[in-house]
Amino acid sequence: MDEPLAKVRKRIKKSAYDPQPFIERIEALRLKRNLSLRQAGMQAGLDHQAFRRLKAGVRPEMMYCILLADFFEINPNELLVLAGWPALKVFDIATVSEEHLPPEAVDVALALAKISDAGTRRQVADAVMILLKKYFE
Repeated sequence: MDEPLAKVRKRIKKSAYDPQPFIERIEALRLKRNLSLRQAGMQAGLDHQAFRRLKAGVRPEMMYCILLADFFEINPNELLVLAGWPALKVFDIATVSEEHLPPEAVDVALALAKISDAGTRRQVADAVMILLKKYFE
């Protein structure tokens, strides 16, 4: 993103927003944890009405996307892009790969990134996470 963030925010706030992909993703994440709308919002560090506004189609602020991603343990860029915001370099796996992750983790992440279908990518990622959790039990 070469354009200053303030200009990007101003431009995007004026643009059209299709909330359905974002709503579907956060609903899947919320239901996976079996949380009410209120519980999910509060536990993510948002106010108790946050999920209701998001489900009503209000574009989430960038910080909401980041807080939700942190709570649901996913890459913030996934929610930022679904909400119509640009992906941020700081959350880009390729940017931090060499310096902060073991090569094997980078290989897995890059292989997952090649899966174009988001649903399939999520299923494969979930399967990898199940294997990792079993390993650490």
